[in-house]
Amino acid sequence: MKVTVDFEECLKDSPRFRAALEEVEGDVAELELKLDKLVKLCIAMIDTGKAFCVANKQFVNGIRDLAQYSSKDAVVETSLTKFSESLQEMINFHTILFDQTQRSIKAQLQTFVKEDLRKFKDAKKQFEKVSEEKENALVKNAQVQRNKQHEVEEATNILTATRKCFRHIALDYVLQINVLQSKRRSEILKSMLSFMYAHLAFFHQGYDLFSELGPYMKDLGAQLDRLAVDAAKEKRDMEQKHSTIQQKDFSSDDSQLEFDVDAASGIVMEGYLFKRASNAFKTWNRRWFSIQNNQLVYQKKFKDNPTVVVEDLRLCTVKQCEDVERRFCFEVVSPTKSCILQADSEKLRQAWIKAVQTSIATAYREKGDETEKLDKKSSPSTGSLDSGNESKEKLLKGESALQQVQCIPGNASCCDCGLPDPRWASINLGITLCIECSGIHRSLGVHFSKVRSLTLDTWEPELLKLMCELGNDVMNRVYEAKIEKMGIKKPQPGQRQEKEAYIKAKYVEKKFVDKDSAFSSPLALVQSQEEKGSSSFKPALEDQVRTPSRSTAVAVSSDEARRESLFCPDELDSLFSYFDTSSKLRSIKSNDSGIQQCAEDTREGLSSVVSANSLYEPEGERRDSSVCLEYKHFHPGLQLYRASYEKKLPHMAEALAHGADVNWANPDENKATPLIQAVLGGSLVTCEFLLQNGANVNQRDIKGRGPLHHATVLGHTGQVCLFLKRGANQHATDEEGKDPLSIAVEAANADIVTLLRLARMNEEMRESEGLYGQPGDETYQDIFRDFSQMASNNPEKLNRFQQDSQKF
Repeated sequence: MKVTVDFEECLKDSPRFRAALEEVEGDVAELELKLDKLVKLCIAMIDTGKAFCVANKQFVNGIRDLAQYSSKDAVVETSLTKFSESLQEMINFHTILFDQTQRSIKAQLQTFVKEDLRKFKDAKKQFEKVSEEKENALVKNAQVQRNKQHEVEEATNILTATRKCFRHIALDYVLQINVLQSKRRSEILKSMLSFMYAHLAFFHQGYDLFSELGPYMKDLGAQLDRLAVDAAKEKRDMEQKHSTIQQKDFSSDDSQLEFDVDAASGIVMEGYLFKRASNAFKTWNRRWFSIQNNQLVYQKKFKDNPTVVVEDLRLCTVKQCEDVERRFCFEVVSPTKSCILQADSEKLRQAWIKAVQTSIATAYREKGDETEKLDKKSSPSTGSLDSGNESKEKLLKGESALQQVQCIPGNASCCDCGLPDPRWASINLGITLCIECSGIHRSLGVHFSKVRSLTLDTWEPELLKLMCELGNDVMNRVYEAKIEKMGIKKPQPGQRQEKEAYIKAKYVEKKFVDKDSAFSSPLALVQSQEEKGSSSFKPALEDQVRTPSRSTAVAVSSDEARRESLFCPDELDSLFSYFDTSSKLRSIKSNDSGIQQCAEDTREGLSSVVSANSLYEPEGERRDSSVCLEYKHFHPGLQLYRASYEKKLPHMAEALAHGADVNWANPDENKATPLIQAVLGGSLVTCEFLLQNGANVNQRDIKGRGPLHHATVLGHTGQVCLFLKRGANQHATDEEGKDPLSIAVEAANADIVTLLRLARMNEEMRESEGLYGQPGDETYQDIFRDFSQMASNNPEKLNRFQQDSQKF
């Protein structure tokens, strides 16, 4: 490290030292001004960039509107949609760039200015103060008279103390200067390098995006060249046709005299006719008539729905009408009414009469065609609803969240509008969404839908498994149960207003949920024979599982050694040394040892835990149920309660759709909640589903035990990890005064003891450092992340507690 101010000169307090200090202080003051200016410019740049992104987003929305407007032109619509998507990606890249700029320049340099330069200023103030005190001591020492021995001694002592203090503070000041001068280079260069890397990533992303778009743009350019040639040819043809028509004789409009019963459009003849009204005034109105689909219809404007004059031409006749004052009239008579019409000339009248007569004859020949067409359209289509299990079996480890989630039936298209390749998901509903529908879901609020990106966000393993357990097909059978009966069509991609109304009706108002047949829906009725034949439900946990009490926890010498190793093994020592809390850990251990008082046999206590745990399955296993799940007879809260134990996520989703309270407490079973039942069922995914839908992780039963207590008693390490991540209170005690840690210590579960103590130490560290609301130390997060991965992907590795217990 280069020394800017010499330490030896500091002790001498020489003019060179003072000059060097003055130069450094001026340099630091100028540096602060430059950095403040750079930070302000950075803030202005970021604000301008965000305004640019907003304007650019509006421009992209304009392109999308133009694409929707051009829906009849497939080339224009496809091109504009593809371009708008690419531009939207660039807007996202810009947003990421501005965020990284804010972190690398604004945040980092501001930290340097506020912390390091502030320390320098504080050291400078102390140095100036002690310098002044030293000068005063020197002057006072010089002025004292030699015959005043008491004053001489006092002045000498003050001068000595002041000099000592001056040297100490001066050395600290010089050290602060030298460190600052060295650190300024690294801080400035580090922030700028991070800023440049952000730009590098931005331009690489843009290059990759447009490299993929390049071939399409090249093909579109070639297509435009062909379109230009075709347009020139069409122009010449139209000019020629225009010239030909100009030379035509318009004295009589012969174009209306032609009719074609075999026209591809189905319109035999059309044109203007006067129609006599059937009212008392017998007024005449000019309308556009046409013969089509064996009917005679008319309309006033093109947008109006045609009015049918004759429903079926086979049931009518046509004849000239000479008993009216007007010329060129003819009458169409049907069994129910008569309609008098007037043409513009005699030729037109004869043409219309002949067209109607020919259409009548044709209608008789084609009788039965409509029935045949309907028969052809009535071919049934079949599909399997059981392909979900096959898709789930094809999920491979290491696949991205997008690939895994889209493998689930129905997830390859948006759940609400059907747009293919959705890139967003609602994690509490377990469905996939397109970007437009995801924005509408966000506007509903997180109490209805929690939106996350399948490509941009990091997915926790238990959340990914939750998405793979549900899917669009499952949820739509719940939330769209009545959509066909109500005759409502799902909105199409691009219909923003229709989508908003549909999604609000579907998830907020729940209009399409089949509430009349509450729990007799297909989901509720698909039950196994074992479920239908069962007649009892599992009692509460406390009635079957008893943790070792204080009077039954004696440890023999070998057991004491084993229990001792639970708290300070070599691997935990190295782990806790990171937190520098080994003394705290040992103090906790000594306190815990007081819990292990006299008992008859530790093995007996352990075996009781093992036998209790044998009543429940390890995470991820499915077993035959002895629980009565005739859901259609249940209250929604009770359905949710029992489905939570049976790991039936579709039934749980159905219960929530029917208005079940996710925190409903069963008064017949110690006020246990669905989340506690999910713990008893042993499913990590079921717990995650309830938590994502607003379950209270700290709601306790009548015996004072919350989900964390129950998971600890059962030795469900993955659930303990999940609840701690979701903010479970591990200091809560049950009616016996036991918190989860004391239960885990008595049960000798090393993994859960480790998790609880790490969470407790992390909490204490955050409180001591004032980091409220922060996630905690990176090592702490890494350990919990590893446990989450293990609980979701390799739950058998967390069965060490049961295996070790069986050895004793």
